[in-house]
Amino acid sequence: MPFPDINPIAFAVGPLVVRWYALAYLGGVLLGAVYANALLHRKSLWRNNTPPFEPPAIWDFAFWAVIGIVIGGRLGYVLFYNLPLYAQNPLDAFKLWDGGMSFHGGLVGITVAMILFVRRRKGNVLSALDLLACVGPIGLFLGRVANFINGELYGRETTLPWGVIFPTGGPLPRHPSQLYEGLLEGVLLFLVLRVVSHVFHGLRRPGLAAGIFGMWYAVSRSLVELVRIPDPQLGYLFDGWITMGQILSVPVFLAGLGLVIYAMRKPARA
Repeated sequence: MPFPDINPIAFAVGPLVVRWYALAYLGGVLLGAVYANALLHRKSLWRNNTPPFEPPAIWDFAFWAVIGIVIGGRLGYVLFYNLPLYAQNPLDAFKLWDGGMSFHGGLVGITVAMILFVRRRKGNVLSALDLLACVGPIGLFLGRVANFINGELYGRETTLPWGVIFPTGGPLPRHPSQLYEGLLEGVLLFLVLRVVSHVFHGLRRPGLAAGIFGMWYAVSRSLVELVRIPDPQLGYLFDGWITMGQILSVPVFLAGLGLVIYAMRKPARA
């Protein structure tokens, strides 16, 4: 399957160049805030009919979210994916336009932002993290689609009929691993958490949705890493059998498991 002819640059106005990747980040925050606003308005979904904060505040948090994602994502990439380079050239860490973001770092960044934000409003921190979990797949899906448009983070060579010949991936078809992740971490995880929140009233158990998010993401990411080409500067670690993405997913899974166990200790209350 040939790679679709999509320009990574969405549009340009004079010297200002806007890429699909940047729009994916902004779109994820915007659409996530819209969905979060709807969840916050449905007070019956939450324990004791009390959401973590009032709906209008989600637009204030959107700014916090952008800051947390950018700082956390960039810092995570610098520390875990290319530290020797940035140790020699520290100022390059600020060149966001050159690319290089880590999901795991972004997850930590937006989590810290949410904790600080909701504590100022004296809300339930775990319920706030549940809210993040429910809207997170939207941003994940858009981000992986943007990765595909950029022709980056593709997988190993494959003979499957949906293999894609990427512009920088050589002449043979490769796994579109970006789309695998978009399906698993975006579409399917969104649907799972929608069922958890609206069918099984999971938001009445603070921490449950966040825990499911962490466990699902960690497993999905680790599975896709089996066919995804690792970052060239790192390659495979520990004699070639594991990637950095899989290593960083272990604490995410364990944290998610801990949240699920904690949330299930007591019966849910309306």
